[in-house]
This record gives sequence, structure tokens and C-alpha cells, in this order.
Amino acid sequence: MTYLAGSSSCRNFQHTEITRRHLLQVGSLSLLGWPFARTVRAAQPGATHKARAKAIILLHQYGGPSHIDTLDMKPTAVEAVRGEFKPIATKVPGIQVCDRLPRLAQVADKFTLVRSLYHEMKNHNSAGYYSLTGHAPPTDDQRLRDSRDLFPAYGSVVDRLAPAKVGVPTFVSYPYVLRDGSITPGQHASFLGKMHDPFFISQDPNSPDFRLPELSLPANLTLDRLENRREVQRLIDHQSELLEFSAKARGIDATYEKALTMLTAPAMKKAFDLSEEPAALRDRYGRTTYGQGCLLARRLVEAGARFINVYFAATIGGQGSTGGWDTHGFNNKPMYPILKNYLLPITDQTVPTLLEDLDARGLLNETLVVWVGEFGRSPRINSQAGRDHWPRCYTALLAGGGVRRGFVFGSSDKTGAFPATDAVRPDDLAATMFSLLGLDPHAEVHDPLNRPLPIAQGKPLTGLLA
Repeated sequence: MTYLAGSSSCRNFQHTEITRRHLLQVGSLSLLGWPFARTVRAAQPGATHKARAKAIILLHQYGGPSHIDTLDMKPTAVEAVRGEFKPIATKVPGIQVCDRLPRLAQVADKFTLVRSLYHEMKNHNSAGYYSLTGHAPPTDDQRLRDSRDLFPAYGSVVDRLAPAKVGVPTFVSYPYVLRDGSITPGQHASFLGKMHDPFFISQDPNSPDFRLPELSLPANLTLDRLENRREVQRLIDHQSELLEFSAKARGIDATYEKALTMLTAPAMKKAFDLSEEPAALRDRYGRTTYGQGCLLARRLVEAGARFINVYFAATIGGQGSTGGWDTHGFNNKPMYPILKNYLLPITDQTVPTLLEDLDARGLLNETLVVWVGEFGRSPRINSQAGRDHWPRCYTALLAGGGVRRGFVFGSSDKTGAFPATDAVRPDDLAATMFSLLGLDPHAEVHDPLNRPLPIAQGKPLTGLLA
């Protein structure tokens, strides 16, 4: 993970033969403290994959939203399955959503619902990794640990194969590092190398003093001095014996160049200045971390970023008005008050506003918005007035970027337990996202053992394309 604004985290360099003095020689006095990147080869995007989207906003709902209580209701099922909420009609005849999502119902003509997602991972860390990379983990184990040997995040793959213009980060993530006990894998570049890690922001976009100090030059450091410093570094690098470790040295150099470019790019500073937005629009998004984070995502799309991860929460939650969607009903915290008073109101305020705002600016057709968690919740309400983990069927919302509007792809059975038609795996969703960006899902990257791996192992969902 590349830690930037507001972060106190740091990393140790791994090569035992490289001393602190050597690091200074090759420019690891870097502004960002990024470690070495591993050299990789990758197949080029296929010519037959025409880009429909310029950017993707992944709205990740950690904890696993209940599909039955949100976007795939079962009103004719028994009470223990259908739950407390009732369905309401949307703007699109035949499509219903939860009655606690009235604003979302009014923008149903802008999105597609995929109601037949499924996989087998029952634990948050393993399922979370699957949802963030499109690749199944080696084991379904809550103890699955973050590792540079696991597959890269979606945005890191995009940064490797189709980076943004100079001066703009391809992959941005904020404002949390997901964890359930340990850090959830799949949030960084893994074996692609740290130069493809996300531009990570840990500051709260809803904070009155939200800013990125890393994008501001110190008062005593002018651009001329910064460039001169870079020239000295190049001279030392050219003469250094450390260039024998060419891949690692190039990794340091590339990350330094990225940092330097973003440091001096006015477009980036402008994108993060939310004070430029009208107060009324900020109110429409919601004066919450999630609301202002989604507004920031729109501004980053305008600036040219290509993949933005907006995390609803850092933890699985489920015990009150904090955290994510893990609504088991444990510790005498039943599911429905948490949904009714916290999770659904924020969702219903922010997500429709993002879709409307993108559409009004002519950006929705070229920006794919994906709302999804790592799994759904069990069809039957448990003895603690909640629902348990359920990866065997759940729902994703996709909008813009080349997908159909006012459409439902796939269906679940009568209790929402299993897909009934057009079953979809996260691998297929990954292939669809890459394809919409113009990337061949069969393009390959190479792991630490130099084995070629396809960026997606599924097939694009052509049936939901506009």
C-alpha cells in the first residue's frame, strides 16, 4: 500500500545488501517513501476491445450488504426470509428495490442490477480479496494475510497496462485500509511492484481541513531547487554501482518521478479542493465521509484518474452507526435498526447523487460506477435478528461506462439463496470491467516466479452492455 496524505505509516526496504547510504544515493530520499518495484512484463490490450469507459469508480461495501433487504427483495417469501422492509416500484417498470431506498428507486433508469453473483468464500478477508481483485484466493480462511504474492488490485492492473496521463495518478483509494483483524489482501499492487500501488489518502474528505500536504511544496523549496536536486540525483544514479540492481533502481526512480510530477501538477491540487464545489451540491452528496468521498471521486474522474476505490467503511461493522454491512445481529444489535438508521440512509443519499451528478455533467456514459460488497447475507434471518455471510448469491449495481440502463441481469431463486439464471462470478465482473476500459481480459502479467497470469479468468458479461 502506498501511504500518502495523513498517513504515518512507513515501510522497510527488503534488500539486505542495500544500506541507508545507498538508498540516499539512488534517490530514496523520495517524497513518498515508496519501496522498490518489481519489473514485470504484460500483454498489451487487445485491439478488439474498444474502450467504452475512461474511468471506473468502485464503491466497495465492506461487510457484505444484504441483497434481500436492498436490491433483490423477496416479498412473497415467508417472513423469516423476506424481512421487515417492503419493496417499492422504481422509475423502471418491473424493477423494485427496498422502500428505504426511495431516491435510488428514482434513478433506476441509470443503472443495471446484477442479481446472480456468487462464489464460495465465506470469510471477510478471503471474500474481500476476491472482490477487490477478481481472483479467488488460495484458501477460504479468515487468517488469509496480505501478501505481495497474491494478485494485484484492479486499479494496479490498470496502472500497469493503461496508465493515466502524466501528472495524474491512475489508481486512487481512500479513506480507509480495509481490515478484519488483519489487513484485507487485494488493496495494492502486490507483485506488480510498489510503483503501481494506489495513491492512497487516509484523510477524511468530510473534514473541514481536508487537504493533501504532500501536494504542496515547502515554503523554502522552489520548483527550481527541486529540479536541481533531481539533476544531482540523476548524476549520482548514473555513477552508482547500485544500478546493478537495475529493476529495483528503476522502481525507485519511477516512483520518485511520479511523486515529483504530481507534486507540481496544479490539476491534482485542484481536484482535491472540495471547497470549490457549491455548498448545496456538497449537501446533496451528504456531509459524511462517504458522501464527500463520492464527490471527490467525481472530481478525480474529471482530473483524469482511471480507477478510484471509495471504501464505505474500514471495518465490517454491524454493531451500530459505524463500520460496514456485517449485520449478523450480534451483541443484541439487531440488523434492521442499523440498516434503517445508518447504512441505507447514507446509501440512498449519496449513490443517487453521484449518478445524477455524473450524468448531468456528461460523464456517466464514460464512467463505470460499481457498487458491490464481498458477498451477500443469508436468506433466512438468524436467531439474533440478523443475517449471516452468504456468498452463494448477492447483487451488484453497475451504472454508466457502457452498461445498459434500467436493466436487470440474472436472477436469484425464490429465497435469494442461489442464482436462478445467468450465474456470475467475480471473475466475470472483473473481465467486464477490464473490457469496458478497453483492456483484453486475457492480457497477462507475470508473478514473482515469472509465470504468465491473465488479468481476469472470467468472461465479459456482454448481455448487460448497452
